[in-house]
Amino acid sequence: MENLTLKTLNEADLQGKIVLVRVDHNVVKKGKIEDPYRIDSTFATICRIYAKGGKPILMTHVGRPKDKKTGEITMEEKTSVLPVVKYLEKKLSLRIKVPEFKAEDAFGYKSLCKEVMNPLLDELKSGKIDMIYLPNTRWFAGEEAKDEKADKLADEMAAIADVFVNDAFGSWQSHTSTVRVAKRLPAFAGILMEKEIENLKRIYEPARPFLAAVAGSKFDTKIEPLSALLEKADHLVLGGVIYNAYLCAKYGVKIAGVEEEDVASAKKFVDFSAKFPGKIVEPPYIVESDTMDGKFEGQYRTVALKDLKPGTELKFVLDAAPETFADPAVAEIFANAKTFFVNAVMGFTPNFGSGTAAMYSLIDKNKDANKLYGGGDTLQDFKKLLPGTYMAAVDNSKYYMFTGGGAVLKAIEEKTPAGMEPVKMLLK
Repeated sequence: MENLTLKTLNEADLQGKIVLVRVDHNVVKKGKIEDPYRIDSTFATICRIYAKGGKPILMTHVGRPKDKKTGEITMEEKTSVLPVVKYLEKKLSLRIKVPEFKAEDAFGYKSLCKEVMNPLLDELKSGKIDMIYLPNTRWFAGEEAKDEKADKLADEMAAIADVFVNDAFGSWQSHTSTVRVAKRLPAFAGILMEKEIENLKRIYEPARPFLAAVAGSKFDTKIEPLSALLEKADHLVLGGVIYNAYLCAKYGVKIAGVEEEDVASAKKFVDFSAKFPGKIVEPPYIVESDTMDGKFEGQYRTVALKDLKPGTELKFVLDAAPETFADPAVAEIFANAKTFFVNAVMGFTPNFGSGTAAMYSLIDKNKDANKLYGGGDTLQDFKKLLPGTYMAAVDNSKYYMFTGGGAVLKAIEEKTPAGMEPVKMLLK
């Protein structure tokens, strides 16, 4: 990895200035915070801004409120930032206000209107409040737009602040709040952003053997980073629907719920993987279930990969069976690894978590290896399935928890974090 020189908070003059901070506090599900790790990870940046005399305005996206087909944006409690605000108020004893805008149509807020923002800015400048937290950035029509709506929102964001800080490594998409506003203000990397990029070196220049485990629900979104990982890693473990699609493509079987387009993408990957024989570690035991509604006695079973014949039709495959990680060949590969990158929940949780727990436990037994975990779902399930191991891992220098698994995959695909547009904006 080449040395990237970021513009950092240490060199930013923040005294008396309004600081617009893009964070990745996308941790709200159905109106509740399930794991505050990504919020807590930004505390160092928030505190540094206060220490340097800055007055922060925070912003994040929450969920996917925009319908991709119709373009309509649904603003509701389950994608609101209010749970995050309440958490910050309690945790850091802050006085925070969230602007309340009016939606003029079904396509989100059209602007950061001055009538709402100016009184709050006066309160922030005078010290009556400690922070402004903008509504979900994806509630604004211009956030994901590519036209004049995006430029308008970027201009309005720039108008309310003196400095921009990006501390949202996990939000790697080229959206208005991550890229366009950074072109209009002095832009700096937050402390978490620095830390995430620094730890990417452990993936770009891994101690070997390097084992990566990746799972997901759609193969077509993962094929590029998976191909890059296959070139980079010594071993690659697949899980979730992408492993199901891989099995369909390679072994000519049919699995309920796997779409043809995913099988087609997987076929390209299978063909590509032929260049790297032995690199893919195929979980040899999978769990087939009659239903996705739960784990019911008599309605699920363990299936051995060696027993699959072309044309075999399976019901829902919802986990890698725990027996996989007791298999001597698999266990030896995990025991010998010196670096792990894990962006994988192997099963359909919460009912099918045994395979994930078995894999995480096996990784933890390898005390000498670097263990790099990424992604909200991955960390959330790690914490739920193995709470003791998770809590010990957070304070273990052999572990590092990235706040964004998708961002790490993107950085691997680009072969440098400088290939990610939001990071480009922060380079000297």
